[in-house]
Amino acid sequence: MEAPSPARPLISLTWTDHVTGRQGHLVVDRLVRGVSSGGLRMRAGCTLDEVTGLARGMTMKEALHYNADDPTARYVPLGGAKGGIDCDPRDPEAYGVLVRYLRTMRPYIESVWTTGEDLGLTQDLVDKAAAEAGLVSSVQAVYPLLDDEAAARERLADAFAVEVDGIGLDELVGGCGVAESVLTALDRAGTSRAGVRVSVQGLGTMGGATARFLSRAGLRIVAVADIKGTIANPDGLDVEGLLAARDAYGTVDRAALRPGDAELPADAWLSAEAEVLVPAAVSYAVDTANQARITARWIVEAANMPVLPEAEELLAERGITVLPDVVVNSGTNAWWWWTLFGDIGADADEAFAHTRRSMRALVDRMLARAEADGTTPRAAAHAIVADRLPVIAERFGWYR
Repeated sequence: MEAPSPARPLISLTWTDHVTGRQGHLVVDRLVRGVSSGGLRMRAGCTLDEVTGLARGMTMKEALHYNADDPTARYVPLGGAKGGIDCDPRDPEAYGVLVRYLRTMRPYIESVWTTGEDLGLTQDLVDKAAAEAGLVSSVQAVYPLLDDEAAARERLADAFAVEVDGIGLDELVGGCGVAESVLTALDRAGTSRAGVRVSVQGLGTMGGATARFLSRAGLRIVAVADIKGTIANPDGLDVEGLLAARDAYGTVDRAALRPGDAELPADAWLSAEAEVLVPAAVSYAVDTANQARITARWIVEAANMPVLPEAEELLAERGITVLPDVVVNSGTNAWWWWTLFGDIGADADEAFAHTRRSMRALVDRMLARAEADGTTPRAAAHAIVADRLPVIAERFGWYR
């Protein structure tokens, strides 16, 4: 059975809010067992093309985490999907737009699309709006696939209640996966972690957790960027202090800065003297013009689609490796399903260990394939997906 063409998703629609005129989009790229998975983002300027690309990426993430050789794994992949709303999440009207969007998409969420937080939204906000829209849950479409729905829902709720150092487990697992991707690349290259400098764009859920895990692994975070600009310190930033000084949107209160911390322009994170850049905020952050400012050895895509394809080609010509989003930031999505299906319990240590083990194996496989094929990590990830999608389609089907 052939995979859907990236240009021809199974479902693609645009909604116009009758109150504000703002638009929202839903794209279901592929179904597996009749269900798809992909978060809902809210940002000003979100387009159907953007959501289409993200949905295709979700198909790939699901396929990459399918382990056909592990008979003990309970979770098997879903299809890929994505939702997006063209609205600034800080707009006073944003919550009303979100509720009306979810009401409109209710038939899809009830039957074929499982969703959750993404850029601009928190899971708490999605859950609140989903309840107001009359939904049982934002992931209720997957419930018929569970062996014991009540136990699975209780397990996931318990996992979302777990906190580590004051931060929810659900906000940490994705960054744990990104950090493990960085560490795997360093280990394969024979690079000592001590002294490796990191610059992070975005200190929200993904960027903040990534900075925390990398700092605790011995790397030095020398720059972080938020909506107000870049905070830099060549001797290393106080990551825990910055995280404690964030607001709900990942913006750092500058009163928390130390004397050695410099405030620089918003795009200064790109040219920071660092071995690793982690774009963890918006899509399309690195283009053909600003890529010339990058001197890092690795770019690790914690955000979705932050490096434009043309820019990636130029970076590759300069010997800069991009670890792609479809692998690097897939840990959050996988954690949801590992927990819901029962591969792991509602325990932080178990979640982090499973995430690290799975991400290290996946990144190692991707980099080994890239070396063997003489290609980029992204091309290698695509090749792995191309091998797996027909197997998934044959074993599980689109609709059954």
